[in-house]
Amino acid sequence: METKKPCLNVLMFPWVAYGHISPSLELAKRLADRNFQIYLCSTPINLSSIQKRVTQKYSQSIKLIEFHLPSQPDLPPNLHTTNGLPLHLKPVLKKAMDMSGPIFTQIIQTLKPDILIYDFLQPWASIPAASLGIPAVQFIPVCACNMSYLLHKILKRDVDFPYPALNLRGTYSNHKFQEMIKGFTNTQGGQSTASHSSFAKTCDIIFVKTFEEMEGKYIEYGSKLLGKKIVPTGPLLLEQEDADDDNDNSQIMEWLNNKDTSSTILVSIGSESFLSREETEEIAKGLELSMVNFIWVLRFPSEEKISIEEALPNGFLKRVGDRGLVIENWAPQARILGHPNVGGFVSHCGWGSVIEAMSFGIPVVAIPMNYEQPVTARLLEEIGVSLEVNRDDNGGFDGEEIADLIREMIIGDKGKQMRDKAREMREYIKSKGDGDIDVVVEELYKLHKNKKNSDGESKD
Repeated sequence: METKKPCLNVLMFPWVAYGHISPSLELAKRLADRNFQIYLCSTPINLSSIQKRVTQKYSQSIKLIEFHLPSQPDLPPNLHTTNGLPLHLKPVLKKAMDMSGPIFTQIIQTLKPDILIYDFLQPWASIPAASLGIPAVQFIPVCACNMSYLLHKILKRDVDFPYPALNLRGTYSNHKFQEMIKGFTNTQGGQSTASHSSFAKTCDIIFVKTFEEMEGKYIEYGSKLLGKKIVPTGPLLLEQEDADDDNDNSQIMEWLNNKDTSSTILVSIGSESFLSREETEEIAKGLELSMVNFIWVLRFPSEEKISIEEALPNGFLKRVGDRGLVIENWAPQARILGHPNVGGFVSHCGWGSVIEAMSFGIPVVAIPMNYEQPVTARLLEEIGVSLEVNRDDNGGFDGEEIADLIREMIIGDKGKQMRDKAREMREYIKSKGDGDIDVVVEELYKLHKNKKNSDGESKD
């Protein structure tokens, strides 16, 4: 049978974090299913982490393009990723990415794609695309409410945000958010996103990993602030076989199988957030006092050599006994959240984890750590699927409150309401189907058609 010629060639350029590369790959797969040719560009260390997810089905339609950062003595190639990156090297990696414009320019000149889809953390990528007349679409793999809230705080500093449910709790969260605004505007060349020259070179649409039923009013407000149309891509969930890892997780599943329905919580603070010793102790205290079954995924910075036993309070593992399972570094999150014996999730509110929890109808106890997570936590509480842990002015939180919130989530009346609402979100996600992707495809066709028309007019 004759192979069908690809409709459009699309170059995708995500930020070098798994939480950005993974949704980009899922978007790539959905476009490839519609006969697009995709080139996904990232550093070799990142590409190696997703290589196995490009199955035989996509071996021709999705090509992985290596992107080599400028050589830096303190940033060897194995650290050209945020995954496992020592904390003090994060600014070095960002600087290296911002210096790599000429390298990316050479790639885009070689591939000559019809369209570029690039990450919002690499705004400069639109400049070489524009110089070649290639339409560039920004992709934002975090929630629309965070984008709207951030833009409002930058562009309308003296005006109250129109949706007060998102207003952050306490001095600490507001201080951290101001730090993020400062870092963001510095990254954008000291200007707001809306006025930045590279942003002006993007197309009049922006793709955001979200859906109307969850964030409709924030999609609309963000579009108004940006002066561009926000096009939801849908949740972009991993296929189950991709969500599961090759690691042996039989011990976890066997332990979970022996618990009662909805009796167990998963505790995971993300792959790139790390708890201080005090935070670890307070979470341990909360889990112990709650008397609820738990699986706790505990991670440490790569430069920190410490065992689980050393990190936890003395005697903790013995006291909780078979009620708790503490796993270092990795656990099959999707399989755990999808298990009928899991009834809640203590989470940092990374957007990928939030969408995953909602897809299984699992409510959340929110302990936001960094970046957009405090705003996401407010969204979840507004929707009615979450309870947020309070932080004091120094960022500390209390184990007794964590215990109370966990018990409420698993056995309380409010917890029942949260589970009902989370299941409602699950049904929304199930019903999405391919509708959002169909709109994405339609918008890409429009861009290409407009580009061809403008090329024809310029030749005339």
